[in-house]
Amino acid sequence: MSTTPGTAHTDYDVIVVGARAAGAPTAMLLARAGLRVLVLERAAAGTDTLSTHALMRGAVVQLARWGLLPDIVAAGTPAVRTTVYTYAGARRVIAIKPAHGVDALYAPRRTVLDPILVAAAREAGAEVRHGSTVAGLLRDGERVTGVVARDERGSRELRARLVVGADGIRSLVAREAGAQVRRLARFHTAVSYGYWREVPTEGYEWTFQPDACTGAIPTNDGVCVFAAGRPEQIGRGGLATIRRVVAFADPELAERLERGEAPSGTRGWTGTPGFLRQAHGPGWALVGDAGYFRDPIVAHGLTDALRDAELLARGVIDGLGSSSSDALADALTDYEATRDRLSLPLFETTDRLASHEWDDVEIDGLVRRISSATAAEVDLLAGLDRPVLEVVR
Repeated sequence: MSTTPGTAHTDYDVIVVGARAAGAPTAMLLARAGLRVLVLERAAAGTDTLSTHALMRGAVVQLARWGLLPDIVAAGTPAVRTTVYTYAGARRVIAIKPAHGVDALYAPRRTVLDPILVAAAREAGAEVRHGSTVAGLLRDGERVTGVVARDERGSRELRARLVVGADGIRSLVAREAGAQVRRLARFHTAVSYGYWREVPTEGYEWTFQPDACTGAIPTNDGVCVFAAGRPEQIGRGGLATIRRVVAFADPELAERLERGEAPSGTRGWTGTPGFLRQAHGPGWALVGDAGYFRDPIVAHGLTDALRDAELLARGVIDGLGSSSSDALADALTDYEATRDRLSLPLFETTDRLASHEWDDVEIDGLVRRISSATAAEVDLLAGLDRPVLEVVR
């Protein structure tokens, strides 16, 4: 997109498009390093969004390292100290053991998590604008140099040394930058979920049967109960669908739901195949679902977002703080390589799980592979003890 005469110009080090679970912490970390950061979010502040809610250990480690976990706890988010897996005719109860400074998991509502992340970004010095839509990218030749943003005041051209797309699976930044899809999943699930009250749980509860995968996730003001399967099995979703799938997959949970307070409405996701996109190019980078999306059946998306926010931020800080003209590109290449190394094992396992074509023998191996892949990322994140240093301009 070319420059429009008479348009106001503002310069930043980084413009982040999207202020959700990937964009806000990326901005926070960049601002903590002394960079001039602008965050543009089209939604109003504090609005809800589709989510699996569950934070795995890697995500909780990140929140603890960043000093934000006390805010999650103070918001009344239930501590999860047990995970229950039901599959192949057996029920497996796993205690959450203290490790890496974390003794519980949490699943905050997005109306809790997102505002905490945004507030932290602002406190660090980032400028956050809600109700601002990005209409296109600015370029100088092949290099992205900024964005065209629109809000109630009109259209503005905003320039930056780097534009970060944290704008979800239908990312405008990815589309406008021409980010290539490196890996595309073969299968996907549809999901319907709602929030029950007065339903006791042991913690995270996951049940896996072909076309009848369910979960119960304790969150703020209730329990998120979901039903997942092939799109033709879930259809338009809704309360009747959730009850039907839960009754088939986990009759004991179905009984608890009958004794609880059912939601007045539900939310649904018709699904789309997962993908791994090219993570960067001249003047741009992607983080969160904009660059990497995996089927929600394993509820790992928020953990991916918080993980990759720091991997990207550290690369940007190192790259922009170097006197070498190639430093940023090299750092972003390393970011992409680390993201892919951590993501691909779980991406492939999730795709197989989303096929709903496995049997009782295979599902045991798939669950074990999920555990192994998540352990590798926790080890990496827990080892990120180097402080974020101020960038030397």
